[in-house]
Amino acid sequence: MRITTLTLAAVAALSLAACSKPADKAVDAQADAVEAQGELKADALENKAEAMDAQADTMTGPAEANAEANADSMRAQADATEKAADAKADAIEEKK
Repeated sequence: MRITTLTLAAVAALSLAACSKPADKAVDAQADAVEAQGELKADALENKAEAMDAQADTMTGPAEANAEANADSMRAQADATEKAADAKADAIEEKK
């Protein structure tokens, strides 16, 4: 009797696991999309920061320092954007 009960419980668990795989794939795809979108936004910010650095190289004095500070701020924003996207993707994956 115990073996039959354990076997039925195992079959039921495997059935549930098999049914949830497409849903898991959808959740993973959603998390991957969130992560990719965050990466794209971060890359765009980093590219703008690089352009600001290139402009700063043509400047002198306070204007140069201001441009470099803006570029550094943009890099920090890019890092924060990427970390937020990663956290959101992780939260999505934890729900499955």
